Amino acid sequence: MDPLKKYRRQLRIWCNDRRLQREEDHYEQEFAARRLVLPDEETVRRYLREKFPLLKPKKKGDLQILAVYHHYNWENESLRPSLAKFGPVRHYDWYDRFNHQREREWHRSGKEAMNRDLRDWATRNVAAGKGDVIFAYLSGELISPAAVRELSCLGIPMINLALNDKEHFVGKIRNGLSMGNRDICRWFSLSWTSTEDALKKYCVEGATPLYLPEGANPEIHRPYDSEKDIPVSFVGQCYGNRPALIARLREAGIHVEAYGNGWPQGPLSTEDMVRLYSKSRINLGFGSVIGFSDAYCLKGRDFEIPMSGGLYLTEYHPELERVYEMGKEIVSYTDFEDLVEKIRYLLGNPAAAERIREQGFARARRDHSWEMRFERVFDIIGLI
Repeated sequence: MDPLKKYRRQLRIWCNDRRLQREEDHYEQEFAARRLVLPDEETVRRYLREKFPLLKPKKKGDLQILAVYHHYNWENESLRPSLAKFGPVRHYDWYDRFNHQREREWHRSGKEAMNRDLRDWATRNVAAGKGDVIFAYLSGELISPAAVRELSCLGIPMINLALNDKEHFVGKIRNGLSMGNRDICRWFSLSWTSTEDALKKYCVEGATPLYLPEGANPEIHRPYDSEKDIPVSFVGQCYGNRPALIARLREAGIHVEAYGNGWPQGPLSTEDMVRLYSKSRINLGFGSVIGFSDAYCLKGRDFEIPMSGGLYLTEYHPELERVYEMGKEIVSYTDFEDLVEKIRYLLGNPAAAERIREQGFARARRDHSWEMRFERVFDIIGLI
């Protein structure tokens, strides 16, 4: 790497680390000073039942769901069909109408126009009896606190999903407002975060948080009957430490095929990606948050690869232990030497690798579908 680029990268990581540490220290101090307590699931359940005393649970399949998210590359294949198990889904995707603008235009006028349009859309549906709950995947980049507050006046439960609270709970500040979830979370009935570290932050900001990881859709992420003719594969963007690590693996004599934006072989379709999981003897994962030196979080592939029947080897961090039995259902590594050792062991011991693969597949199918996640959330609220 060019020395100047390396220095700038190191400086950026150092600045990000310092910012995140200050943020975490602030919320730890506020949480302790206010004598707050993380709510358990039963406490959240009681609070929401009191907040919506007239809510009558419906049978699964009868919920009228208003879904607010943009389909970037996985949402319509994971979120929408899983939501549809619970009832009709009316989807609001603003992207084609509003988000084609340049960033400056978006923040000057596009965001406000989109927020008005979203409020009108939701109001019409609720007034017509076509909205029992709003499920959103939004941030302060996309919606203002005032707009969320107005939506909360519709009188139906609102859930917001956040998958990047590790580094983006606050995020960038524009005109005094957070582009993350800091300033909007208090107006949602339930803030669903996949980042355990963020729970105290939500409490300090007056929100009702629930820690629940991502999932996968077994109708999409399923095994294929394929010969396992690829030793190691990785699917994901080419950035951060990924290209250097994969280059080192190849230098060590390990054949790795990499796909995604930035790699020479480019991205795969969803079907081809899932087929690749079955063709690979080992599917590689990264758990680190790019741009930070020591930040990790759960990823969608942590559930999609095992559910697709792939043997999963990923970077270790403690949250993995909440969702899998390490070494038995998935395998993790701590540094490059450990990674090489684990790859060589698994390639050289196919029976052991197959046992881990099978148990990871069974665990993902049993515990980690998006439908199961929604079932738990809707049950806690009292919708079903």
